[in-house]
Amino acid sequence: MSTALRSQEELQALAAEGAKRLGWDAPAAEVIGWVAENFSVSAAAVACSMADAVLPALVSEQLSGVDVLFLETGYHFPETLETRKTVAEYFPVNIVDVLPAQTVAEQDAAFGKDLFARNPAQCCQLRKMDPLAKVLGGYEVWFTGVRRDEAPTRSNTPLISWDASHGLIKVNPLAGWSLDALVTYAENNLIPVNPLMSRGFLSIGCAPCTRPVAPGEDPRAGRWAGTDKTECGIHL
Repeated sequence: MSTALRSQEELQALAAEGAKRLGWDAPAAEVIGWVAENFSVSAAAVACSMADAVLPALVSEQLSGVDVLFLETGYHFPETLETRKTVAEYFPVNIVDVLPAQTVAEQDAAFGKDLFARNPAQCCQLRKMDPLAKVLGGYEVWFTGVRRDEAPTRSNTPLISWDASHGLIKVNPLAGWSLDALVTYAENNLIPVNPLMSRGFLSIGCAPCTRPVAPGEDPRAGRWAGTDKTECGIHL
């Protein structure tokens, strides 16, 4: 991690400059190149759910050794954990397991078993949002794989923005990609994809809160199905 972070004012100004320079639809490689020009590898992090490894693959081409943050909630599918292992072995990245303050057993003891079924928002807060916020404090910029086609709530996702909730720059190099483009790129470049993707899991989160997507549904329709929850809160 970076030990000499620039001020938030400096980073906000840099985010504005980057957003103006790259606009709405710059190629992913150009977006990542802007980060490589302006930040050391120790100041950058890649968030990855391990649905696929396209983002870590692209970023590591220009920022070799970059930290890849994996939210280890304790509720992942075995296939997701296997994909994480493959990414760690296959690419020049440093996987950082971001852990909640409590194990699943400790959370069950404190809040009752299966909090995700009764209060998914609180479960996401404890197992995703709080741990991520803590670890992001050591970086100046983070990459995410958010795409505009995933859901209506993400349709206006910029390539570069100031992330006020976490106090650093947020970069979404794949914002303009479609799901088909993502899968095709992975196939053509032999990039690992979570096996669950081929079984209809087009957005992969914790096992208890994720189901396959039905034909015609948006890619994130399988997340927290049957509730009014659509986001864990990280990208709001």
